[in-house]
Amino acid sequence: MTARPEMYRFHNGEKATLPFSEMEYAARLKILRQSMDEMGVSAAVFTSMHGIAYFSGFLYCSFGRPYGLVVTETDCVTISAGIDAGQPWRRSYGDNITYTDWQRDNFWRAVASVAGKGKIIGYEGDHLTLQQRDKLEDFLSPLTMVDMAPIAMRQRMFKSEAEIALIREGARVADIGGFAIREAIKEGVREIDVAMAGRDAMELAIAEAFPEAEYRDTWVWFQSGINTDGAHNPVTARKLERGDILSLNTFPMISGYYTALERTLFVGEVDEASLNIWEANVGAHELGMSLLKPGVSCAEVTQAVNAFFEERDLLQYRTFGYGHSFGVLSHYYGREAGLELREDIDTVLHPGMVISMEPMLTLPQGVPGAGGYREHDILVITEDGNENITGFPYGPEHNVVA
Repeated sequence: MTARPEMYRFHNGEKATLPFSEMEYAARLKILRQSMDEMGVSAAVFTSMHGIAYFSGFLYCSFGRPYGLVVTETDCVTISAGIDAGQPWRRSYGDNITYTDWQRDNFWRAVASVAGKGKIIGYEGDHLTLQQRDKLEDFLSPLTMVDMAPIAMRQRMFKSEAEIALIREGARVADIGGFAIREAIKEGVREIDVAMAGRDAMELAIAEAFPEAEYRDTWVWFQSGINTDGAHNPVTARKLERGDILSLNTFPMISGYYTALERTLFVGEVDEASLNIWEANVGAHELGMSLLKPGVSCAEVTQAVNAFFEERDLLQYRTFGYGHSFGVLSHYYGREAGLELREDIDTVLHPGMVISMEPMLTLPQGVPGAGGYREHDILVITEDGNENITGFPYGPEHNVVA
């Protein structure tokens, strides 16, 4: 029987246009290698979608299979499964090795072929499972292991000019989805019908603006009535009724980069109790945006917005933090948890960071004004303050929809 390989290189076709230039990826790797040098790491093994995509441009589709990126002093190699053929090589910066599934654990054999054995190995502690960590130790026999997830996350928190330009485009597309949704809102229409109108508008806009990109994962959460109580509640077939509170959430995904627009709306009319809650949340939103500037910590911004709500006896209706970072993330991968507006995050804002302001109040059924209220804008931290790159209007003056 012919021996079948553990791995091979399938460099099929020509390299595709990546989300960023080769110079951008080289700059990211230079910063990473400086961190590796400071930590004594010989090879960094990334296994998360966001880690691999940030340093190589390749966003994998796992379906239960492991994927990786190995970075050494000289190499940058993505490790992918045979089912993807040449696409990972075409869509990544640097080299690519395809591992086969003829025998178990060929993935780790491919990783070891680049990383070497008996070295100091960096890994992502917030992603690698216990099982895969054991395999790393078995196949790489590391001298020691260093968790590089925190330092890599810190690097991702500071956006380059190219990243900010892409995020700015995402915010523009999110607005397009928002306007399509507002146009589709009518009594008797289902949540799912409104959501599809927003999603379709965004996907068309992305294809027009980025004709050489891959298209996937753009989505909408459009919620009504009690379904607004959670920020991440799925879309349903509930039909809109007059007086309903609505939550509009558009999420265009451009090459793994997440952007968002979120707004409170009402169908036809808004009762007085709901209007009071809505206006209070808008006030918190505007206060929060005014506080986002260099030198201020996430905790300080959070405490100020908390005080605003407490003065109005509304703080007990807050359910999560007031904002978060943007970049390579989605609803099923990635998170820059070090840049979130929460009491326990002391990260200080710096120019080049991108963060949302998104206060939300949820009042339960049976309470006047019941429902979930949320506004969400994306802000780029500048040298002397911030730039709001979200254009869709917020508040009662604009979003009571006939």
